[in-house]
Amino acid sequence: MSEHVPVVLFACVHNAGRSQMAAGWARHLGGDRIAVVSAGSAPAAGVNAVAVQAMAEVGIDISGASPSLLEPDLVRAADVVVTMGCGDSCPVFPGTRYEDWPLDDPAGRTLDEVRLIRDEIRRRVTNLLGDLGIVVP
Repeated sequence: MSEHVPVVLFACVHNAGRSQMAAGWARHLGGDRIAVVSAGSAPAAGVNAVAVQAMAEVGIDISGASPSLLEPDLVRAADVVVTMGCGDSCPVFPGTRYEDWPLDDPAGRTLDEVRLIRDEIRRRVTNLLGDLGIVVP
């Protein structure tokens, strides 16, 4: 019998910064013990270059990620939905765990500012993984 792998959806408006960094951290720290999805209510054309650079500094490559549309089926399939500034545009389904992380949007920020956001996201992802029973080294 296989163990359930929790599905975590990280959602923000443009799916270009915060949610992409969170997905990168979750994949890096959780490995195959977690399934990770990220999406946005109004996806941008590409991932924020400064977010890509900040994540590369810690050995996580999100350069190949593409912003995608937040679809109700993605939310329905998730065990946990983490929202980051998408407000009422994120669909809500009974029985799904929701968390809202009030994080600054990396858009238009300096690398130093994005590093602070990146590090706060890592802290929050580590805590979430712990809540899901996934031990992070």
